[in-house]
Amino acid sequence: MGMYKYIKKIWKTPKKNLGPLWQERLIKWRRTGTIERVEYPTRIDRARSLGYKAKQGFAIARVRIGRGGRERTRDHAGRKPKKAGHKVFNPGKSLQWIGEEKVQRKYPNMEILNSYYVAEDGRFKWYEVIMVDKSHPAIKSDKDVGWITEQAHTRRVNRGKTSAGRKGRGLVRTKGRGAEKIRPSIRANKRLGK
Repeated sequence: MGMYKYIKKIWKTPKKNLGPLWQERLIKWRRTGTIERVEYPTRIDRARSLGYKAKQGFAIARVRIGRGGRERTRDHAGRKPKKAGHKVFNPGKSLQWIGEEKVQRKYPNMEILNSYYVAEDGRFKWYEVIMVDKSHPAIKSDKDVGWITEQAHTRRVNRGKTSAGRKGRGLVRTKGRGAEKIRPSIRANKRLGK
């Protein structure tokens, strides 16, 4: 097996395999801000599989998202409390997608390529987001990532074009014939009786 296969195997059960390193990281990361620029990816195998390259124009940011239920603001008159959805509220997006959007707001000149899971504890989840500088000459001339410089690919994350966004929109098949895209979406396929 190559190096990346061993790294991938470790990240199947990171809490057990990394042991004290996992604990040290979480203690350190809890003290940092919500969004932190990172010099190197924590999971090099995952980052590379999602398109990251160790060259100019690429950047990594680690984002922290609060876990647990979400709460709506409460209306105080004229509504049945049960229907308010005050306690049980599903935001309709995954935490990963929300994290990508947070990073996009902080770095508006960068384009979000993709993101991946790095850690979690009882209160938070951490994701690392791969960002690309669209105006950098090294990105414009790159045959693999050059497509992101086109006008059609601006604000990808806000339109649900990253892998987390596409999964949230129901465009990724998680069961059946592998992870291939579906047009129309899974929900539409169910409606059509396919």
